[in-house]
Amino acid sequence: MTGGRPVTSQSHSWSGRLWVPPAGRPPIAVALDAPDGATALDWARAVAPHCAVLKIGLELFLREGGAVVNALRDEGLLVQAGSVGSAGAGHTLGSLTEGDHSALSSPADPAGPAGSAPELFLDLKLHDIPATVAGGMRSLAVLAPRFVTVHAAGGAAMIRAAVEAAPEVHVTAVTVLTSLDAAALASIGLSGPPSDAVRRLAVLAVEAGARALVCSPKEASLVRGELGETVTLITPGVRPEGSEQADQARVATPERALADGSDLLVIGRPITSASDRAVAAATLAARVTPLR
Repeated sequence: MTGGRPVTSQSHSWSGRLWVPPAGRPPIAVALDAPDGATALDWARAVAPHCAVLKIGLELFLREGGAVVNALRDEGLLVQAGSVGSAGAGHTLGSLTEGDHSALSSPADPAGPAGSAPELFLDLKLHDIPATVAGGMRSLAVLAPRFVTVHAAGGAAMIRAAVEAAPEVHVTAVTVLTSLDAAALASIGLSGPPSDAVRRLAVLAVEAGARALVCSPKEASLVRGELGETVTLITPGVRPEGSEQADQARVATPERALADGSDLLVIGRPITSASDRAVAAATLAARVTPLR
């Protein structure tokens, strides 16, 4: 073990963790995997009262850039930053002509029970030479995200460069994508079970300065046992009982992921594809908040 003390799968203690959800908010990051900014805003209005984090991924960010972050903050759907910077300034979302947001439905108060809006998670999975990743992190830091993902497979030097370029951001290392199983890993030259690769990459990333890790819920207990409470564990591939697995190969229920040491559950389609997103988010929040 490289630091801290292991957490057993029978308990979930927030003591000593690097990140905890704001009081009264569930440890859920809703994935806004929307095709455009208007849709993302609509979804965020419905789910913001029921989550701790809003996650913006590659598709939405490439389409809308920093403008979607600024639009979310303007509506109080993200926690306010002291200075968001100029990224996205002067631009409107391509699908929100003339800045008209009035056509979208209004949800409950996004401040939610804690009186503060969700935090920002930019899931962009940076993976390039250290200098390029450092420059990318500096550009993203003006948007004041809490978490930004990089690929742990980029190596220790790349992760260190990301950390040094944006020390206020929780650089979040992705270990092995949840869409990959042992056969898929073998096809790219990585033999052995996914858990072996996850453990190696997790240790490398934390030793290089990453403050958070992304791993499937199947490996959360392993990583927590290896690294103790010195790192924030973020788990995608979380599916309520009975939900479709879709393109996720290594999944678990929210309750199982938290019991095994996850700090933040990334949940997308079970919420955003629901007929009533607010109800779906509130239902999941009610299930996991008592487990904090």
